Amino acid sequence: MAGRARPARDRLLAAAAARFYADGIAGTGIDTITADAGVAKMSLYNNFASKADLVTAYLGARHAEWLDLYRARLAAAGDDPRARVLAVVDAYADHAHLGDVRFRGCGLLNAAAELPAGDPGRAVVRAHKEEVEAIVAGHLRDLLPDDPARAARLAEHVAFLLEGAMVRAGLEGDDHRLRRVRALVADLLATA
Repeated sequence: MAGRARPARDRLLAAAAARFYADGIAGTGIDTITADAGVAKMSLYNNFASKADLVTAYLGARHAEWLDLYRARLAAAGDDPRARVLAVVDAYADHAHLGDVRFRGCGLLNAAAELPAGDPGRAVVRAHKEEVEAIVAGHLRDLLPDDPARAARLAEHVAFLLEGAMVRAGLEGDDHRLRRVRALVADLLATA
């Protein structure tokens, strides 16, 4: 039975991910997710305590997806701190192009916008955004080892540029803003 439960969980997460991103959390019912996953409704509740638990798992999975994309970009960036910061930006663009769904911006931010204050899912999104900024800050400390305060300010600036670009790209439905933010961040790094 445990062998069957794992694949059902994976199918449920995949179905939820596709539907939550395409249609939103509120616009996606449990019946749709179970039908898309090809499992009985009871299978959902055998794997997740509630839809809220499924949402939190979905958000954690999106974070893990992004980390995998970032790590791949980081491996290609080598030891150059500037290239390592740009790997973060490139991982955002890579994440925007995952799947065959029309681009709607950051799935984490989209979900957070639907969740009430205090929802555990919002904490997952916040932790992701804080981790991204901390990653950027680490690369910038490598670039500016004698000025950690400047590295922290610059990391915040890069994070704001990146998040703003994601929001605009989501509103516009294409990745033009993500390509543009890469150039802006590269210019900013050139002066650092």
